Amino acid sequence: MVKIYVDEREKSSDVPLNLSSMGVSLVFKVLDVGDYAIDDVFIERKRIDDLVRSVYEGRFFDQLKRLKSLEKGKPVLIVEGDVFNLGRYVENPRPIEAALISAVLSFNIPVLYTRDSKHTAELLRYVAERIQRARKESASKKKAMLLPTYRKSKKPKTEDVRSWQVYILSSFPKVGPTLAERLLHKFGSLKAVINAHATELLRVEGMTEDRVKLFKRVVDEGSSGPSSTTLERFLRKGDKPDQ
Repeated sequence: MVKIYVDEREKSSDVPLNLSSMGVSLVFKVLDVGDYAIDDVFIERKRIDDLVRSVYEGRFFDQLKRLKSLEKGKPVLIVEGDVFNLGRYVENPRPIEAALISAVLSFNIPVLYTRDSKHTAELLRYVAERIQRARKESASKKKAMLLPTYRKSKKPKTEDVRSWQVYILSSFPKVGPTLAERLLHKFGSLKAVINAHATELLRVEGMTEDRVKLFKRVVDEGSSGPSSTTLERFLRKGDKPDQ
């Protein structure tokens, strides 16, 4: 479920009521900055009438400064109402327009515009869903990166000898393309790598004792004997392959 933190002073507005009806989980608390907090996004909501009062009373720029002072967080300003009809609220709308321009250009705070409280609630829910989805995707990618992957080089589409050598070597258990390149650079040819002594293989960065033992077993062991059991035992040890 999507969760949004709401400043206690917003209880009297219709926005929390609309959010609740949309199935959003709300947590009311006193926020130091903004009216709504979604993860690291802090949102200041201004109705047109409140915007006009705050500009003329000098509160608006203080609020912008507090939003901008966030060390860890992304400030956003929502202006709710018909911004094209400022004349209903003030005789000269130019100072209000100038204040909104300052929010964007001087304070680098994005300004979003909504029609009414329901529209504001819809926008907040959308932002929360986007953040929640991005967090889940990030966690999934991080988890996938932690899993051992046995990636081998793609099958070459050319007759380039070096590409085929890397392809063949990266097919060995626990040997990836990077380690295959290192082996070829060290020994010069595929034949030399295969014929190399275990102590020589150990001198190559990334070739651990377990990898060398497994490599030599794959190269040297015949069809008779417990070769498959040996391979399974080594693979179960969980030594991560070179990428």
